[in-house]
Amino acid sequence: MIHILIVDDHPAIGEGTRLILDQEEDFRADYIDPVNQDLDAKNFDNYQVFILDLYMPEVTGLTLAKKILSSHPEAIIIIFTGFEISTHFNILLESGVHGFISKTASKEQFITSIRCALRGEVVLPLELLRQLKKVETKPLGGDLSDVSLTEREQKILIEVSEGYTNREIGENLLLSQRSIEYSLTGIFSKLGVKSRTEALRKADKLGLIPKVGI
Repeated sequence: MIHILIVDDHPAIGEGTRLILDQEEDFRADYIDPVNQDLDAKNFDNYQVFILDLYMPEVTGLTLAKKILSSHPEAIIIIFTGFEISTHFNILLESGVHGFISKTASKEQFITSIRCALRGEVVLPLELLRQLKKVETKPLGGDLSDVSLTEREQKILIEVSEGYTNREIGENLLLSQRSIEYSLTGIFSKLGVKSRTEALRKADKLGLIPKVGI
């Protein structure tokens, strides 16, 4: 029996994922909401596979992955992502994770990815692979910051600068509102900001997007 732990700050996603995994005869899954449960007190000894959300308010998937691997180096860790990880891709791989699963993946894709990781293989979502061929815009004015935005992130910030809501941005870019929310969370993390206005100012200052009216 393969025991799997899911860590995600969205209970609906976490519980839904647990139910999907529990339908497999050889999988048994548990779910933890890091907002309401103490991860430090959690015993990880009984799990072989960990499905970790990348962006969470209490702890990042990367930080949690390092913590788990420090005491359980044989653990199989898969990052649960909304695709916006291109800037952190090398760091994540170097941290020892075994792969990435999209939150929009089908049940079949999800199960296949886990089984591939159990065999020592890695499966990357096609959309993520395409994002890795990103457009890197170097900051202006001699700033040597290594922060960069993907083409999608640039488009989203431009839409934000024009005053569109997440729903409207999703409609304009043919993406789900949830994907826009994930993308903005990733953008905030990259830029070290907490709001749309701060993100626009920081991105504009670093020359990561065309000049916008802020």
